[in-house]
Amino acid sequence: MDSIWRQELYKSDLYDDIRNIIQNTESDTPVSYKELPTETLRNRLEILDNKTPFNVEYNPILENLIKKNLKQRRGLLEKMISLSYYYFPIFEKELDQYDLPLELKYLAVVESGLRPKIKSSMGATGLWQFMYQTGKMQGLVINSYVDERMDPMKSTKAACEYLSSLYKTFEDWDLALAAYNSGPGNVLKALKRARGKKNYWNIRRYLPRETAGYVPAFLAYMYIFENAKAHNLTPHKPEYLSIETDTVKIKTKVTFKEIAKAIQIDYKELQFLNPAYKLNIIPKSRSNRYSLRLPVEKMKNFIEYEQKLYKIAAIREDQREKSMYHNYDTSKKFTYHVRRGDYLSKIGQKFDVSVSDIKTWNQLRSSKLRVGQAITIYPKPNLLSRAN
Repeated sequence: MDSIWRQELYKSDLYDDIRNIIQNTESDTPVSYKELPTETLRNRLEILDNKTPFNVEYNPILENLIKKNLKQRRGLLEKMISLSYYYFPIFEKELDQYDLPLELKYLAVVESGLRPKIKSSMGATGLWQFMYQTGKMQGLVINSYVDERMDPMKSTKAACEYLSSLYKTFEDWDLALAAYNSGPGNVLKALKRARGKKNYWNIRRYLPRETAGYVPAFLAYMYIFENAKAHNLTPHKPEYLSIETDTVKIKTKVTFKEIAKAIQIDYKELQFLNPAYKLNIIPKSRSNRYSLRLPVEKMKNFIEYEQKLYKIAAIREDQREKSMYHNYDTSKKFTYHVRRGDYLSKIGQKFDVSVSDIKTWNQLRSSKLRVGQAITIYPKPNLLSRAN
């Protein structure tokens, strides 16, 4: 994969720029852009409106937003379109499965700038910007090793389920988008204040500031992506597409460095294809849930070197410093009461444990013992019989 294209995963400039666009829609001064006459824009928006369930009608706010992006952010737009070659097929597949408008793929552009590892100041994370509780509610795994809000496939499926539920509530895609941004409660309040009006543009002034700019940003990026060639936007195409990747189940805990070494793949490529692993480690799972995404061309390498990979991981685990309880059966600890004539080394020999272990387990500062004193012992297997 081309390194220039791949590194876009880790840049946040475009995400920050999008947030600024959404929050300052009303305050923007009119932008002059002779390459896009108003009449031409009207005609193209009408064509777009005829093929989408969203309300794509001309208005000065949308015109200014489109022209501002085309005039001032061409480089950033090309970067997003480049990333879309990889991500949009993933989105379209799930949207089609849920019978949702394919144009909803542009929602991820507005939400994250197509950066799966992006986290907002409020904690919303991933391509679809799920908050922690919303992600958990949608069945996404979030723990110290894994955050499936950053997994393109699983987060997209969760977004489809959530968007489906919002549409059932509002029966209007513009309002569903507004609810995705600010929550159904704010949209319901806006509808109530609008006294029967249901068109997004008519209730827009009653919505939170960011939500007021949210749907216009969605429509603006829909227009730009759909008319990229007409505006001579020249994105950098990836070496391969998402369809040219596949997944394999991982049987034990492995690190990206171990994978890269075993199957001869670029480390950053692993990071790009597997963004949900926060520490660049695939943890061990009893349910065998965790998988590794690789280019199809690398699958042969994985099959050939899979056992080598697990051996590398086993060596790393063996070399890891063990705790003082490692060789003992902690589930069968028992209390030994000191008898007359006992001393620490004698007790240690009896249970095949060291004096230092006994002192550590019992927080003993000296080796002095008294008859009847309770001593906690963590025995090695098959040594409990010596207690009698």
